[in-house]
Amino acid sequence: MNVFHLFNIAITLFYFFPVLKVYGVFFQLLASVLATYAVAQYDRSSRMSWLVFAIVMGHLTINHIIRALRQTSYETMDVTGPQMVLTMKLTTFSWNVWDGRRPAEDLDKWQSTKRVVQFPTLLEFLGYAFYFPGILVGPYLEYHDYMELITERLYDNLPVKENASRKLPKGRKRVAYSKMVLGLAYLGAYVVIASKHNFTVALQPWFKEQPLWKRIAMFQLYSPSERVKYYAVWTLTEGASILTGFGFTGFNAKGKSTWTGAANVIPLDIEFPSNFKGILDSWNMKTNIWLRECVYKRVARKGKKPGFKSMMITSMTSAFWHGIYPGYYLTFMLGGFITAVARLARANFRPFFLPKDGQPVSMKKRLYDLTGTVFSLFVLNYAATPFILLTIEDSIEAWRTLGYYGHVIIGGGMVFFYAGGAKFLRGLQRKKGLLPPPRKPTLVAPVAKSTSGSDSSGPSTPVGEQDFVLPPSFDKVVPPEK
Repeated sequence: MNVFHLFNIAITLFYFFPVLKVYGVFFQLLASVLATYAVAQYDRSSRMSWLVFAIVMGHLTINHIIRALRQTSYETMDVTGPQMVLTMKLTTFSWNVWDGRRPAEDLDKWQSTKRVVQFPTLLEFLGYAFYFPGILVGPYLEYHDYMELITERLYDNLPVKENASRKLPKGRKRVAYSKMVLGLAYLGAYVVIASKHNFTVALQPWFKEQPLWKRIAMFQLYSPSERVKYYAVWTLTEGASILTGFGFTGFNAKGKSTWTGAANVIPLDIEFPSNFKGILDSWNMKTNIWLRECVYKRVARKGKKPGFKSMMITSMTSAFWHGIYPGYYLTFMLGGFITAVARLARANFRPFFLPKDGQPVSMKKRLYDLTGTVFSLFVLNYAATPFILLTIEDSIEAWRTLGYYGHVIIGGGMVFFYAGGAKFLRGLQRKKGLLPPPRKPTLVAPVAKSTSGSDSSGPSTPVGEQDFVLPPSFDKVVPPEK
């Protein structure tokens, strides 16, 4: 298996040295990797994972500060991009190692599956850290999944052809090459369209001279061009990961292999969302897993369900992980209110439009869904503006040019629900018999014992984590009267 680890390292060195010529970037990443390996191996205390977290996040934050001081544009390649991915991998590894040292009955399902019981050799760890398809922009993967890929244990129960050199199921290349074509199409769209049609249009004098309704409408047309560059790089790296065998998720009804495990974004769910949470669930998906498993759940006290405090710490971690530009924090702060209004609207309006059991979807339900899609996109494009423009001055100027329409929508929604709208609609639901039954207060669900006698499975993931969403929703802190 050593040849596979060496191959990963060699391809990564090829990226950084003769191709990109960013020698210092590689050695900075190597320093974080070696520090993590040493701490995880020799510190057997409960603080080990937090020490690794402090080292790699501190290193990343320092480089974010340097980038901001140098006013490096986000199109410029520097250490922070690959370091953000590596930060997720190294901190996840440290928690997986710690879980391997804990009693199995203390672990939930994800922790039991990903735990590292046998500490890797340095070559194995370097191969994992420098897994080449995701080294620059992701996707990141856990050490357990990396070793399952390298050893091909993931495919042990699959039928293979006689004399086949590898156990990989058929269809991998078909999916990988289709991702390559799609990623290149996204990249072409970015090169042709995004250079002229992007969020900076809101700062242009000619744009400000247009009527408000036209400014808002035109801005929606420019917004996909800001996202298409992310679609491009994540789709290309997803295809590269699939080509190595990572991302296999089984077979569909027609018997064809499916490879969705390496996905970091679902563009169609972003551009045509049914609701705002659908957008959050389909964007930067691997980062959401990292934040949930390595921050949100870890800061909660043992035996306690993660609450608002855990969510706020996780949100701040996400913001620092992205960088120190003020625009990130404007987006995250507004996002908490957007999530609240979206949740309240769904809980209070949606039951009136759902068809009764056994009946087809009605026209009013389709109109409700269409309205939700339009509002979600309009609010997303408004809220994401500071994330792209980065500075407070440009962000506020762009919002002013757009008539603060996002604040009007979200502020109006907050006023409506908190001034009695939520209570009124709940009462109306109660009269019509539409009020859903209350959730049971169960925190964990039992997991069936393995028939093989293995004790690697612990309690399942807490029910409350199904509602994990960033930024934290304001209505979780101050709920409206019901």
